[in-house]
Amino acid sequence: MTDDLTRRALRVKQAHEQELLDKANVLGVGVGLQDVAGGGERVAVVVLVRRKVPLAQLAPEDRIPSEIDGVPVDVQEVGDVRAGG
Repeated sequence: MTDDLTRRALRVKQAHEQELLDKANVLGVGVGLQDVAGGGERVAVVVLVRRKVPLAQLAPEDRIPSEIDGVPVDVQEVGDVRAGG
């Protein structure tokens, strides 16, 4: 990860984390690498959701933007999270 891009993504994550966590279906927020069509990766804010839902089925306030403050957002489906045991 490029240091400047990573720092920028971390600032965006910190500034918007609670807003993203307040959306239905969101389990977590982080910073990571997003696969780019055609190959390669880029730094992105990663939003972990229980299930990906078609945009038309989401209330406007629960939609996750494709970018925030110029930083790409990558929505990743993780399913139900349970503590190990």
